[in-house]
Amino acid sequence: MRQFLIEEIKSWERFYRANFINCLTGFKPVSLIGSISGSGVPNLSVVSSIVHLGADPALIGYINRPVAAAPDTITNIQQTKSYTINHIQESFLHQAHQCSAKYLPDVNEFEATSLTEWYEEGIVAPFVKEAAVRYEMELVEIAPIQYNNTFFVIGQLKSVFLDEAIVGADGFLDLSEAGSIVSIGLDGYAKAEMITRLPYAKP
Repeated sequence: MRQFLIEEIKSWERFYRANFINCLTGFKPVSLIGSISGSGVPNLSVVSSIVHLGADPALIGYINRPVAAAPDTITNIQQTKSYTINHIQESFLHQAHQCSAKYLPDVNEFEATSLTEWYEEGIVAPFVKEAAVRYEMELVEIAPIQYNNTFFVIGQLKSVFLDEAIVGADGFLDLSEAGSIVSIGLDGYAKAEMITRLPYAKP
């Protein structure tokens, strides 16, 4: 096994370095965040930094890149306080990945990627109709991370849409059965396969 010092890593070509570091954190959930601007333009963005923050209250967060690099999603969320998170399945993976392209703010990314824009009564932000697991979020806080100019966007869960067949007797969601995929690095995608569930660990 070879040791890679950060001094060497910093000397690498930009995209090689980014791929290497992005893969270190392992497999990650990957979803599409649906939002809509104050003027009514829908937006989709691919996010693989979504994390569970707590169940009561039900909080979920994600990292938004610097505003200069990814302004539309965070701006829309600030304006409307509403957004959706939609799991990606293999059936629409290529369309979902296309949402990582930098479209102009006035482009409807559902139309640009041939995904289906779906609205539920009383919910401002659009869902991805093709997604087997999708949920509504309400903005709680946007915490700036000054060291690298990113933002930790924290939302509260408002409602969930999924097939009850994947919900276990104890509330466990079998996301492999739902077909939710995972990502590795910047552009790698993989299927998630359940290995086992283990009992609550005690000393």
